[in-house]
Amino acid sequence: MQSLGWELRYDRAALIGRSERFPAPDAERIAALYAAAEDPEVNVVMALRGGYGISRLLDDLDFARIAAGNKLWVGHSDFTAFQLALLQHTGHASLAGPMAATDFGMVPPSAFMLSHFRRWFEAAYDSTSVPVAAGWQGEVSGLLWGGNLTMLAHLIGSLHCPQVSGGILFIEDAGETPFRLERMLYQLSYAGILQAQRAVVFGQFGDYRLTDRDNDYDLRDVIAHWQDKLGIPVFSGLMHGHVADKLSLPIGGYASIQSGAEGYDMRYAFSREALG
Repeated sequence: MQSLGWELRYDRAALIGRSERFPAPDAERIAALYAAAEDPEVNVVMALRGGYGISRLLDDLDFARIAAGNKLWVGHSDFTAFQLALLQHTGHASLAGPMAATDFGMVPPSAFMLSHFRRWFEAAYDSTSVPVAAGWQGEVSGLLWGGNLTMLAHLIGSLHCPQVSGGILFIEDAGETPFRLERMLYQLSYAGILQAQRAVVFGQFGDYRLTDRDNDYDLRDVIAHWQDKLGIPVFSGLMHGHVADKLSLPIGGYASIQSGAEGYDMRYAFSREALG
């Protein structure tokens, strides 16, 4: 964190303990979240890494208490479940972005990641240009939300899944083969989530291996399928996900996308007003 001029703080006792496959019992992990939310000297709370574990806590968390601390919660992967639940229960936005160990712990950390993450503390918005044509030209805007596709699909039908209509949904994942990604997208479609959006944006999907059964059916085919099927703009190539060079995107913020023949420009902020 030195490159941002931050002081890194953590509860060492929580990091060296073990309970089942977690660093502490659920009650202690919940208490740690409350402590971070209510610490007046803490402005940003960042997940250490992903994996599995936040889902066990959702039913027992007081999200109003967490949101009252007015912290910027940052992370991705498994942490997406917490961020989506926070948005659903309180409307509090968070940042789908780097994590302390897996991103800032890289030697050296990605200059791309640092540059875009730093902009959230230097400016009121960020932007990116993606040289991937969507087959659709025009402008679309709306509430920006989403994150890890597995975690979003995991929350469907629960009290913790955001009910967003007219938004821009961004998704990413890792280690999931294209047919599994397509199956999760159909789960979102059957639940009416995809059709309710103004646009869907595919981030990065990697770390998978095709087999003979896939018959070369790859991610590009999944994206093309939904571009043909949905009837709304479907973009791809966004630098966000389980990659070193990642953008930080506001879950519960606002985005505007201008799409042309050669690609698209995307601007995003925590509020519509910040985009000008």
